[in-house]
Amino acid sequence: MKTTISTPRQKQLCAINSVAIFGSADVDERHPLYREAFSIARFLAYQGKTVVDGGGPGTMDAATKGAESADGNTIAVTFYPKDMPEFEGRYFENNVDTEIKTANYIERMFGLMDVSDAVICMQGGTGTLSEWATAWLLAHLYYGNHKPLILYGSFWHEVMSVMNTHFFIGEKENTVYRIADNLEELHEALWLFEQEIAQRCQTTAKQGAAVSQVLKKPFSQSLTAALKGAYV
Repeated sequence: MKTTISTPRQKQLCAINSVAIFGSADVDERHPLYREAFSIARFLAYQGKTVVDGGGPGTMDAATKGAESADGNTIAVTFYPKDMPEFEGRYFENNVDTEIKTANYIERMFGLMDVSDAVICMQGGTGTLSEWATAWLLAHLYYGNHKPLILYGSFWHEVMSVMNTHFFIGEKENTVYRIADNLEELHEALWLFEQEIAQRCQTTAKQGAAVSQVLKKPFSQSLTAALKGAYV
């Protein structure tokens, strides 16, 4: 007799409460990418979002420190590798509020996708590429209840142009992500995704107004408050 085991279904996404940040592990505090990740995480924390990362060095460390500089909540989904000389593993200075330990790299990657409601992909290496491709695929497969994807950095315009030229990319696949060249555009992308999700879930008018008030604050005021005392 065959045995069938069912896993829990993906919950309906009706709000962006947590955001994962993916990017290079191979940058230090002097690198512009580190500083950008710090500022993004600080901004997200100011907006009340939990910041999620992989618990490693580089942009992951920057994400944690940026969120905590604004008293934000942080989660790391980690994996302690053996015989993997090319994997950065856990970084002892990346001190998060909550750590979720996984058994292997695959569990770690999908764990990051699972605990986050949206994903921001920055510049990185092959690890970031795998995370970006997986996040994009999941957004496509779960279209209609998908988790938004924000591609941070002007280089993404060229990358996505190549994707659309040389791969079989459908129309819907190009609606699950937005490219943000800077923090102002990230703010706009996040707000637009919040509105789409509110409409998708048929949020009440009162709840919709509350979301609008939070994310429609003038960007200059929101960003100034978020980045006051930011990493320099």
